Amino acid sequence: MGLRCSRIPTFTPAEVSPLPTPPRSPARPQPRPQSRPQPPRSRRPPERSTVRPPVRRKKPRWAMRVVTTISVVVLASAGIGHAVVTSLGENIARVDPFKDMKNRPAGGHGMNVLLVGTDGRDKITEEERRKYRLGGAPCHCTDTMMIVHIAADRERASVVSLPRDSYAEVPAHTDQTTGAEHGPHPIKLNAAYAEGGPQLTVRTVENMTHVKIDHYLEVDFTSFMRTVDVLGGVSICTAQPLKDSYTGLDLTAGTHTLSGGQALQYVRSRHVDGASDIGRMQRQQRFLAALIERATSSGVLLNPMKFRDVTRAVLGSVRADQGFGTDELLDLGRAMRNFSPSSSEFTTVPIGQMAYMAKGIGSTLKWDDNKAAALFQSLRDDKPLAPPHKAAHAKTVRVEVAPQQIQVQVENGTPTDGLGKRMDGALAATGFRTTGRPVNAQDRDARHSVIVYDPRWDRSAKSLAAALPGSELREVKGRGPLLKVIAGADFKEVTRVRVQDPYQGETRVVTGDQVVCT
Repeated sequence: MGLRCSRIPTFTPAEVSPLPTPPRSPARPQPRPQSRPQPPRSRRPPERSTVRPPVRRKKPRWAMRVVTTISVVVLASAGIGHAVVTSLGENIARVDPFKDMKNRPAGGHGMNVLLVGTDGRDKITEEERRKYRLGGAPCHCTDTMMIVHIAADRERASVVSLPRDSYAEVPAHTDQTTGAEHGPHPIKLNAAYAEGGPQLTVRTVENMTHVKIDHYLEVDFTSFMRTVDVLGGVSICTAQPLKDSYTGLDLTAGTHTLSGGQALQYVRSRHVDGASDIGRMQRQQRFLAALIERATSSGVLLNPMKFRDVTRAVLGSVRADQGFGTDELLDLGRAMRNFSPSSSEFTTVPIGQMAYMAKGIGSTLKWDDNKAAALFQSLRDDKPLAPPHKAAHAKTVRVEVAPQQIQVQVENGTPTDGLGKRMDGALAATGFRTTGRPVNAQDRDARHSVIVYDPRWDRSAKSLAAALPGSELREVKGRGPLLKVIAGADFKEVTRVRVQDPYQGETRVVTGDQVVCT
């Protein structure tokens, strides 16, 4: 489902949309009229093109506005600005995903785009097929699916990943392959596209989420790879090595600049850890955040030829509904002009059951109905999914394993009554999965706290030790995943720890600035 991130392509071309629109005052404009945008005027006040305010490192947003202004002048002087912008819509292949649709959800605030990544690989060369392990026959289904919500004030993009193996119930439809009439029946979400194309996909998503889809965008492998390449690659960071023999992905821990083919391996890999499809979606979201940063911070807007190449790559294999045209791309471009990594937020539909067996379908992912309903209500109400950023705790320490993944049994190793209960409560308050039932240790004369652990869970033990500075680590083979802490007389408080990779642990909302390389 690699390309799914590709949906970002829409953002990239749009970025240049600001070209025909000169910088405005801080007041944000009201919704745009339906008339076509005017081309950039060559007779703007001279100070727009000749006076460059000094770029100050303390004002990156102002610097970006300067870059945008300069790019307008460069493109206009090159004679291609208006031609490129007005031709954007003409280069997109069209589909009609909303044909004859009835009883649709009520529209909310903002704009909802269903971004679909297919496994199309018709334009990929034989060399690329071999190098990036793309030789399998395409399933003509969706490899990735996301709802991208652009806030009404154009200050925020919320991205919700819909797992491809989600248990879904499709409405009555005509099979686009066989022509057979089907009544409502259960299915895996990604198979809706194979049975009924974009229209059945949209209908199924709307039925499941009760979110009205305003626009539909479909991207394939080719478009995804080309877009990354013309941007000069995208930087990805990983705290752990990533290796997948199925896709050929092989990354060491650290920071890597991925080319289009490598990026496709990264977003398609599902065998690098035990998280399977959930882990893959999280990597796709991470990549999308990095792609947004690359598109908004690079010099693409200053280079007319580069912008042209990016536009062609993005639109080369994109399909969209008739209503998503030049005006919409320009509107997104204006939003992207002020975007930063923190402007985007990502999450996955909350899962209630990971291996829900459905007759005739097999193992599926069953959504958590209550949590999913709350998530989609936030989209309809145009509310942020992530809570406001809070300043990091002064004593927060970064660790490899999230506290939510670590099971702990606390024992009181001192004669002080209540010490074990106090440690158990403090660990639970910082995210550790304690038993909630501390007991007394056999020996009650421990001067220092001791962490007893199975060596197979050594990384979890190190994370717990970081939360209990000065504690002793003691290996005991065969203990299993449950760690034991014997509270010592020196225990005073628990140090807050934060995982290096914010995607580890339970499903949650992250913002782009939490996952891009710093």
